[in-house]
Amino acid sequence: TDEEIGPVTSVRWAPDGVHLAVGLNNSHIQLWDSSSGRMLRNLHDGHSSRVGSLDWNNHILTTGGMDSLIINNDVRIRSSNVGTYRGHCQEVCGLKWSASGQQLASGGKDSLLYIWHISMTSTNSANQWIHCLKDHRDTVKALSWCPFQSNLLASGGGVGDQCIKFWNTNTGSRLNSVNTGSQVCCLLWSKHERELMSSHGFNDNQLTLWKYPSMVKIIELYGHTSRVLHMAQSPDGCTVASAAANETLLWNVLGTPKLAVNAAKTKPEPFVNLARVR
Repeated sequence: TDEEIGPVTSVRWAPDGVHLAVGLNNSHIQLWDSSSGRMLRNLHDGHSSRVGSLDWNNHILTTGGMDSLIINNDVRIRSSNVGTYRGHCQEVCGLKWSASGQQLASGGKDSLLYIWHISMTSTNSANQWIHCLKDHRDTVKALSWCPFQSNLLASGGGVGDQCIKFWNTNTGSRLNSVNTGSQVCCLLWSKHERELMSSHGFNDNQLTLWKYPSMVKIIELYGHTSRVLHMAQSPDGCTVASAAANETLLWNVLGTPKLAVNAAKTKPEPFVNLARVR
C-alpha cells in the first residue's frame, strides 16, 4: 500500500536516460523503465531507513541513507550490494561521482565531506576514505564536480555554514571558500562557461550565477518563496530547472544575460506549479 511505501525521498536518472532510480522513505530503492512505465527491481537489503541521496556510476547505483551508510549496488546482478562505505555518523545528504568514475564525494548531516575511491568500497579497513574534510559547519548537501578541471569539487554548507568551498580532491586541500550569506542547497557547474550556479534557502531562496574562479556574481534570480532544494541542467546545458520546497518548479537560462555585479534582480516566470498535481 502507499502507506507502506511512504514518500519518494530521492530520484536519479541512469546514464542511459531510460532507467530511473527512486529512493523511498521506507529504505527501499526502486528501478523503473521509463519507456514502459514498469518497475524492474526493488532493492531492499541494504538500508534501514530513508534513502535521501542517489548517484550512478555506469552500472553502479550508489545510495545514501539516513542510517549513515553509503551502498554500491551493481544493478546487473541479483545480489546487487557489492560494497558499503562507512564514515558518516548521521544522514548522508549528498552523493556525486566524478566524471572519471574513480572518486565519490559524499556530504552528511554531520557537516562532514568525504572523498572515496571506487576500489575501496569492499575493504573492511577502519578508514576507507581518501579524505575526510571537516571545514563545513553545517549539513553538506550541495556537491558538484567541475566539468573542465578534474579533481576540482565544489561543496555547499547549510544554514549554519552558508559557504561554497572548492577542493582539490587529489590532495584534500581547500582552494577557496566563499560566504554566500544563505543556506547552500544545490550547486551546478555550467557545461559551456567557467561559471557555477548555486541555489539557496534562508532567507532569500535565490539562485546565484558566479564567475569562476573570481566568484564574482553574474546575476541573482529571485522567484522561489521557499528553499531551492534541487537543480537540474538540460542535456544541452542551456537551461536549468530548479525545484523548491513549496512544490514549485522554475526554469532559467544558464549563463545569460551577462550582467554586471549588483545587476537588477530578475524574477523568472514560473515554468509549472506542482502544488496541486498529484
